[in-house]
Amino acid sequence: MSTTQVTVGGDFIEEAKRQAIDAWHRAERGEKFVERHLAFESWDALSRVLTGKRVELLGYVRRHEVTSVRALAKALGRDYSNVHADVKALAGAGLLESNAKGVRADYDAIETRIAI
Repeated sequence: MSTTQVTVGGDFIEEAKRQAIDAWHRAERGEKFVERHLAFESWDALSRVLTGKRVELLGYVRRHEVTSVRALAKALGRDYSNVHADVKALAGAGLLESNAKGVRADYDAIETRIAI
């Protein structure tokens, strides 16, 4: 299972250092792993990216093979330009990949940690 870890708030630099050191040690032990870490400075920053429609879009992409943004818009019954903007925002945040082969979300789960 591959997981994307999302951190909201906290000290980004210290968290990045901790993750890098942990990855280094795991690699030294010969562990094979793929991980993705995303950080948002605040809940407001996260909620600007993960709107209700975008979470719905992510769920659809996780469950279906999507060949294009146009096909995704049609499947969701949404306007192409709005879906295109959503895909662009989610790809910019690191939650989707969109290219000539289609739209993909290459992880099984999103784990969220909120630092207060």
